[in-house]
Parts: sequence; structure tokens; C-alpha cells
Amino acid sequence: MIKTIKNSKDSEVEITELMKPINSNFSGKIHGGYILNLMDQIAFACASKYSGKYCVTASVNTVDFLNPVNVGDFLTLKARVNYVGNTSMTVGIRVESENIQSGKKTHCNSSYFVMVAKNEDGSNAEVPKLHLYESEDVRRFIRSKSRLETNKLRKKTYSQESFDYKEHLDELKKYNVHIDPKLLD
Repeated sequence: MIKTIKNSKDSEVEITELMKPINSNFSGKIHGGYILNLMDQIAFACASKYSGKYCVTASVNTVDFLNPVNVGDFLTLKARVNYVGNTSMTVGIRVESENIQSGKKTHCNSSYFVMVAKNEDGSNAEVPKLHLYESEDVRRFIRSKSRLETNKLRKKTYSQESFDYKEHLDELKKYNVHIDPKLLD
């Protein structure tokens, strides 16, 4: 069977929404949780568009809120598949706000969602190969691959089974912590 090949442009999705008071906090800024919800929706749309399958969120990597979003701003989210495994995809998302009156655009957030394609019976589904046709595609793919490998290494290094806290006690003395004396024995 010949596996389908697609490029990242086949996955691109963009949404724009007016930010309303109902989604704000007391200072008139949009709740980060609301923005995360929109990001999850666009990640689903992007991954599903690419894979042709129902997709679920497996993990979210790096959500840094760089700038606040105000009530009355347009919020635009752009997503595309940056990396594919056998059944998973890393979706890169860029979030920008736009002041309606001035037209000024502000980068608010960039994030990476790992999505898994599902068959109708709920099992993981294969995804199309990703055609890398520009140097930027290669950079995004390798960066996403590195991020996934780093996450796996961190989980392994700091797992309950392999972590020895005593190896880190001297290092902790540099930080704003109080080490209970019973841990020093």
C-alpha cells in the first residue's frame, strides 16, 4: 500500500474571533484558559484536516503568554502541522491580537500541540507522510522532533523510579527553599 504524502500547507487553518467581555477577567484582559480552548480547537481542526481522521490532544508543549489580549481585539490563530510520527502530529500554533481601531498586531503566544489520529474504533490511525519542500519545513520538523525527544528524556530522568533526591540537595541550597532536616539524613 502506498502511503499518502501531504505537505504542511495541506494542514493550514486560520480562525479569527472578536474578544468579548464574557471571556475576560476583572482587568479587561481575556482569560488564558479561553485562549487555550481556542488553541485546542484549532489544533484539532488542523490535525484532522491533515490526517483525514478524528484527532485527540495528547500533550501541549510550551504555552507562554507573551502579551495580554484585550476585550475588543480580534484574535487570530494560525496552525499547521510541523512534524508527523506514525500516528501523531505536532501542530504549531501562532496567536496574534489586533487592535481594531489602530490595526496594531501583537504576537501573543506560540505553542505546540501533539495530536493523535484515531480510527473509528478508537485505535490510533496512521497519518500521511509529511513532504518537506522548503528549508523552513525542515527546521520546524527537526525542532519539533527535538522537543519530543527532550520531553521523553525529562520524563525518564525525573521519573519516581530513577530519581534520587539526595543528588540534588546541594544544588537546592542556592534557591529560595527550606530543606526539611529529615531529608538531610
